[in-house]
Amino acid sequence: MEKTRFPNIVEFEVSGDYALFSDPVMRIGGEKCSYQIPTYEALKGILHSIYWKPTLTWIVDAVRIMNPIQMEVKGIRPIKYHGGNDLAYYTYLRDCRYQVRAHFEWNLNRPELAGDRNENKHHCIARKYIEKGGRRDIFLGTRECQGYVEPCVFGQGDGAYDSIPRMDFGLMYHGIAYADEAYDDATRGKMTARFWRPVMENGIIRFPRPEDCPHHKPLRDMEMKSFSEKLENFTGLREFGEVT
Repeated sequence: MEKTRFPNIVEFEVSGDYALFSDPVMRIGGEKCSYQIPTYEALKGILHSIYWKPTLTWIVDAVRIMNPIQMEVKGIRPIKYHGGNDLAYYTYLRDCRYQVRAHFEWNLNRPELAGDRNENKHHCIARKYIEKGGRRDIFLGTRECQGYVEPCVFGQGDGAYDSIPRMDFGLMYHGIAYADEAYDDATRGKMTARFWRPVMENGIIRFPRPEDCPHHKPLRDMEMKSFSEKLENFTGLREFGEVT
């Protein structure tokens, strides 16, 4: 990914009563168990709910854990594929609050959208939607866990783990590289899962860039979705009334 010329960092706080950052291994049999900390992909999904365009790619730099890590088990009756309900136990995080720092870079896999690479415009719109609480619904990992977004200064305020030098969380899911965000020949035209070993230092977890994750697992072939004004699925500058 090409780095932009000017600082385009955004900082916000996201909170909610519950969160479910599912461990894929724990989904067997319909049971779900949350990781102890948010995944890179979940935080990136929150950024997409705040503001997203195919022109850019969000890079999550760091997350700060503000509240103590607490788990709660709930009995859930999910709907079966062939009708009726089942009984399952989901393990949620409760009373969640996180500070997030991220920035965006241009998606060089989409040269046809080069005319929309207006950094100041995208940065201002993203900050505006953070102030408004997001452009779409915010949720923490899964739809039933409603989240709320507001601006913050990353590192400001007291966090539950500020005085703990180091905590390791073992092997953990980082995210998925889709075909339109490929960063090398191995990920081009494929869906690729990434894994890493997060470490929290004084309450802050710093994420590696997607291409720097130590473990990559190709899942399947995948084609990029096309965007253009001719296909009537991309309005570019006209969306916000900048051109007529």
